[in-house]
Amino acid sequence: MTSWATRFRLRQYVKASLWIVPLFGLVLGVVLAEASSAVDGASWLPKSWDYSASTASSVLSSVVGSMIALLGFVVTIGVLVIQQATGTLSPRYMRLWYRDRLQKAVLATFTGTFSFAYTLLRSIEADSVPNLGVTLAGIAVSVSLLLLLIYLNRFTHNLRPVAIADIVGRLGERVLDQAAAHVQSTAVPDGALSTAGPVARIRSERGGVIQAVDAHGMVSLAARHDCVLVLGAAIGDFVPPHGTIVEIHGGRSAPDPGRVSGLLALGVERTIEQDPAFALRILVDIAIRALSPAVNDPTTAVQVLNHIETFLHAVGRVGLRSHYVLADDRGRPRLVLPGRPWENYLELAVAEIRDYGATSLQVCRRLRALLEGLLATLPDECGPSLRAELGLLDTTIEREFGDARRRACARTPDSQGIGGRQAQAAPPDVPPSGEPGL
Repeated sequence: MTSWATRFRLRQYVKASLWIVPLFGLVLGVVLAEASSAVDGASWLPKSWDYSASTASSVLSSVVGSMIALLGFVVTIGVLVIQQATGTLSPRYMRLWYRDRLQKAVLATFTGTFSFAYTLLRSIEADSVPNLGVTLAGIAVSVSLLLLLIYLNRFTHNLRPVAIADIVGRLGERVLDQAAAHVQSTAVPDGALSTAGPVARIRSERGGVIQAVDAHGMVSLAARHDCVLVLGAAIGDFVPPHGTIVEIHGGRSAPDPGRVSGLLALGVERTIEQDPAFALRILVDIAIRALSPAVNDPTTAVQVLNHIETFLHAVGRVGLRSHYVLADDRGRPRLVLPGRPWENYLELAVAEIRDYGATSLQVCRRLRALLEGLLATLPDECGPSLRAELGLLDTTIEREFGDARRRACARTPDSQGIGGRQAQAAPPDVPPSGEPGL
């Protein structure tokens, strides 16, 4: 019986694969071609669907050639997407692009139409023409072209950094809400936890990033052995070879190490499935890449900050903690999961953008608007870290802007970076310019 971790990795492979769904389309095309040949010649088929052998052969040959050409065209688009994503966005985004269902549907339609037409070609004879199949091949070509246009329209619009930021941000919020709902339904207060008793450590056979954990399975396993399982690292952390992944506290009998390891999936890179912080990591990567001297596009960074602010609002409302204690059906603590508190999310969201955009008025003003907006709307427990980040922003502005008037401008909160809010009055040490306002 395969473990939960093996099934998880298999699902990840299937989701990211670009050949499995097209392969099904290829097989389905052959099956449909055989089925259409079996019903061909039925009396209910209209006479307008009758074709000569030469016409049917020409049509199906054209369909085969056009599908091969369209497949090459889609592959070319894929190469351009990879170049765009790795050059101006974030290489981490590629993991989401591989999983796009529309792209797989387009490839499956092309391969299915190709195999359908190619299979029908062998059944054409002077006195036997697959009339129904030729008509269906024409319909399949029309559907393929329509899907291609939708595909082009979608990726033309979605390759913009702000569109990708919106997609990634919404995905991260959905994962955050799902994780919060699961944890809140099974978590117990920290005071109920007792980790007394012998400790056994389960170590990883190979290094890797913790991609996901079967929390329900671990709780059930710990309940059967009357022990407490403590994860040694958070989801998204890298565990070195032979590093501790789980500690076992107490228990009547120690659970099988292989069984425990099978409830925790390690991989070569992070995923968003149970790691909403990885979505925030992608957003920050897009923003700081736009702030690099080679690109010098602070407006894109400001637009991404809009979606980062939305994500941080969701994080602040959830009320995250540094760790969670999950209980079994009888309310007994069984699993301790490391978490990421609010301060970690906030630091990840603004620290690098503040450093790389320190000389940009747009970024400094937008960051202040973001921090002050969060301070005004989020619960009081989020306040200290927000005030600390505002202090770091003030220090950065003081260091980077030598002129007092420019410092005052950089300290002005502005939701658009520049132009979204009228500048505040200059501080007393800045003499008035005497120039009329615009």
